[in-house]
Amino acid sequence: MVKLVSLNETKGRKVYTELGDFFGEVEEGFIQNNKVYGWKIKSTNNSLLSKIMSSAKGVIIPQGLVNAIGDVMIISKTAVPAYTEKNTEQNEKKKGAESNEEAE
Repeated sequence: MVKLVSLNETKGRKVYTELGDFFGEVEEGFIQNNKVYGWKIKSTNNSLLSKIMSSAKGVIIPQGLVNAIGDVMIISKTAVPAYTEKNTEQNEKKKGAESNEEAE
């Protein structure tokens, strides 16, 4: 049985990759020609998105890369921007330095 969910009900739902990594939260959905076109996913603290793209507020994920929507949204790993652990560590160090500057 297919359960229909309105776009308004998806706002704030957590988004995970198919590998189980927390990616962010649904901010809004986009409709084009009466079909869901894509999703705006916002970066949140401790999300994979904030680690990969520290300065980004969010990304647009095409509907074709969404695997499932229920209590959470599951997206394909191909929707995740390419990154390495080294880049992630550099972004976290940069964030820490910016936080220290703001505190001073």
